[in-house]
Amino acid sequence: MKYVLITSARNEEAFIAKTLDSVVSQTVLPERWVIVDDGSTDHTAEIIERYAGRYPWIELVRLPQRRDRNFAAKVHAFNAGFERVHSLEFDAVGNLDADISFGPDQFEFLLQKLIEDPSLGVTGTAYNEEGFDSTRDSFESENSVHGACQVFRRQCFSDIGGYLPNRAGGIDWIAVTTARMKGWKTRNFPERRFRHHRRMGTAERGPVGAMFSYGEKDYYLGGSFTWELFRVAYRMTKRPLLVGGLALLSGFCWAALRRVKRPVSRDFMRFHRREQMTKLKGILGSLIKFQKIERFYLDGDPASRRV
Repeated sequence: MKYVLITSARNEEAFIAKTLDSVVSQTVLPERWVIVDDGSTDHTAEIIERYAGRYPWIELVRLPQRRDRNFAAKVHAFNAGFERVHSLEFDAVGNLDADISFGPDQFEFLLQKLIEDPSLGVTGTAYNEEGFDSTRDSFESENSVHGACQVFRRQCFSDIGGYLPNRAGGIDWIAVTTARMKGWKTRNFPERRFRHHRRMGTAERGPVGAMFSYGEKDYYLGGSFTWELFRVAYRMTKRPLLVGGLALLSGFCWAALRRVKRPVSRDFMRFHRREQMTKLKGILGSLIKFQKIERFYLDGDPASRRV
């Protein structure tokens, strides 16, 4: 399969060389990689230019500087990059953040998954951050494809209409959820990992501020309050202890009190909440099963316990 990559980068001089080195080392290279410098005020563009001079399939697009950093602008930057590749022949398009790194077979592996399953519309891998493992420390399921590295089958990307330019965020999550609504499978594979060098949501805020923002996002993306309470309880056990969970709950409640306008349809919200409740039942069912097994070994026959 042929693929292209699009990256929106803004003030990423600290990490973008790691991303560039990861891509140029791939066992299967992209047809084109368009990196859109979204008004950086540091040396991001200069670093990209050095690589573009050595690799003709890397293209730099420079957008004018802007004051604020928001997710709608990221979509506009992505679309500016997509305009440069949409006339090319390719089967998959990847959205790649400028602060990650990964192994040399990352895209060969993901393309092979698309080849093996024609119903797979969006794919990605698990990831690690400092003190965080997405397979161990996240409430998300294998259907969640993390926004820092998403690969869409081209037909799927066309079916969902691309990314929604929502200023407050959730653009990658909305795209993946919409793909499932349209009947596509979405999957992240733990057999491979990418490294996220900046904690997600902390580009211009601290960890507690990021959790507050995630709570707001959970509300305006139509999440269930019941699900949120379980997520808050879970988050309280993670660092920063208690405070992160309280910040998450505060963000959700603050958005609810302000009646923040939701950028998704009612059908989307119903679909999302059904998925959350199905996932919650599965989690609770697993916990109950584990407790029963534990009770059997604690209260069962002493001979069995010795075995």
